[in-house]
Amino acid sequence: MKRLFTHIGTIAGIVPAGVLRKEGAAMDEVTALADAWLLVDEGCIAAFGDAATPAPAADEVVDCEGGLLMPAFCDSHTHIVYAGCRDGEFLDKINGLSYEQIAARGGGILNSADLLHQTSEEDLFRQSMERVDEMIAQGTGAIEIKSGYGLNPVDELKMLRVIDRIKAASPALIRSTFLGAHAVGRGYTHEDYVAAVCRMMPDAAHYADFVDIFCEQGFFTVEDAARVLEAGLRAGLRPKIHANQLAVSGGVQVGAKFGALSVDHLEQSGAAEIEALQGTATMPTFLPGSAFFLRIPDGPAKDYIAAGLGVALASDYNPGSSPSGDMRFIWALGCIRMRFTPNQAFNAITLNSAYAMGVSDRCGSITVGKRADLILTRPGWNLTKIPYLHHSPFIRQVYLQGKAV
Repeated sequence: MKRLFTHIGTIAGIVPAGVLRKEGAAMDEVTALADAWLLVDEGCIAAFGDAATPAPAADEVVDCEGGLLMPAFCDSHTHIVYAGCRDGEFLDKINGLSYEQIAARGGGILNSADLLHQTSEEDLFRQSMERVDEMIAQGTGAIEIKSGYGLNPVDELKMLRVIDRIKAASPALIRSTFLGAHAVGRGYTHEDYVAAVCRMMPDAAHYADFVDIFCEQGFFTVEDAARVLEAGLRAGLRPKIHANQLAVSGGVQVGAKFGALSVDHLEQSGAAEIEALQGTATMPTFLPGSAFFLRIPDGPAKDYIAAGLGVALASDYNPGSSPSGDMRFIWALGCIRMRFTPNQAFNAITLNSAYAMGVSDRCGSITVGKRADLILTRPGWNLTKIPYLHHSPFIRQVYLQGKAV
């Protein structure tokens, strides 16, 4: 079926075929087309043009009434398969306990693991799909989802099966990451748990696209990360890595060494990490929702761009440190707290975040042949106004593969 979008005020986020990420000065460039039309055929962008070019015939016409049409958001780092809620820890944070102190008391990730263990696979799927649907309604069309609240072979595989069901059930493009090494599971020594994660890898690879580890002070070391990422590579899983959230861990360097698709968090990073990433295929990914919620520094993302690197932004949607998957808010935090221009932050939450989950050849920009994952705004909106008025309703309709959702 062919669907034609007409009377588009502006198409934003046009990228030539073959451009999979934006780096350095190019991050501040957004190609746009005013007074335009766009054709969708079989779920993909088939053509677009301005008013001077006659629009083709179609089976259905959508009058955009002067609204902005742009690619749907891409979120390359989430933990949205979880059970229950950790609002009690919200009070702990308000009362001054740190992330590390809450974890040391058996809260945090271990708390989520206990809740998940008690939850049936069917109920876990239902809860998780509610979050996916919420994210889609807020404009997100591609989502990476991690395991990591199982922390034993049975429950980690339960999480990965749920993510696999979400892939089949949701119109969003879903990618799956095995994060067995999120914390040391109950009943294991540190060494035994790292070995157990490595043994899980072949089974995890039946479902997952990537392998990840929380290489962080108080959790896993660079030596642990090397073992886990190497085991993942042997099983056919490309590495990603949590690094440098709470302290400089060396995780960025070990991620780059093993060809990680992305290194994520980076709140505690600087010149050495930038140097380690230059000339690599690895995308540095910052998570301003987590920094905002934990009241910690966002990290020197602008320094990465000044050094010629690309940067992605993602939500880190999880029950303990970033309980929101609203990528429009991440866009706003990128501008308000991190001092990105609206264009830089836009590229970071679309094309570059798609790259950080390995799907920028399929989504993240207005490019002929890509999925027609689109946000149509109400009239009067632009790429500066959206993050500026960061909670005013702006979406008229979200389309995934060209269909209204």
